[in-house]
Amino acid sequence: MDYGCGTGATTALLLETFGAESIVGVDLSKRSLELARQNHGSDRIRFSPIDEYRPAASLELAYTNGVFHHIPPGERSSALDSIFRSLRPGGLFAFWENNPWNPGTQYVMAHCAFDRDAIKLSPIESRNLLRSAGFRLLRMDFLFIFPRALKALRPAEKLVTKLPLGAQYQILCQKPLQ
Repeated sequence: MDYGCGTGATTALLLETFGAESIVGVDLSKRSLELARQNHGSDRIRFSPIDEYRPAASLELAYTNGVFHHIPPGERSSALDSIFRSLRPGGLFAFWENNPWNPGTQYVMAHCAFDRDAIKLSPIESRNLLRSAGFRLLRMDFLFIFPRALKALRPAEKLVTKLPLGAQYQILCQKPLQ
């Protein structure tokens, strides 16, 4: 599942990368979903409005990137509950968010019209939300430390992914087996 799939480009990439049998992209925007269907829909890729999607505890992997800062804080728990109920026991959830502790992220989000409504989540807040939703946290990594101008240093990022320096962070978690 690509939760908050937008126009579906990442949905298609996830299918290709993981060799999945099928994938579903869900989003609030009907217009984005129309574009996703036109550009990426197939017998293996389907798209659904969030309010019409019914979790069935059958998915092996759910993914979201930069979506939760657009969800009002009071609605984040129910969004996580929907993802949790979509996963089979043992299913994985890759939760990506922009790191509000990174000055570059702060700058970019402050100048991006799309992020005008954003209410950032700290890594600590995200971990707490995921635990409260029932997920078991497997690892947290901070990524994308060096901008394009310093790309020669990017191989060194592997050494410091545990430090909260990156522009984004990923929390890999799992729905418990029971």
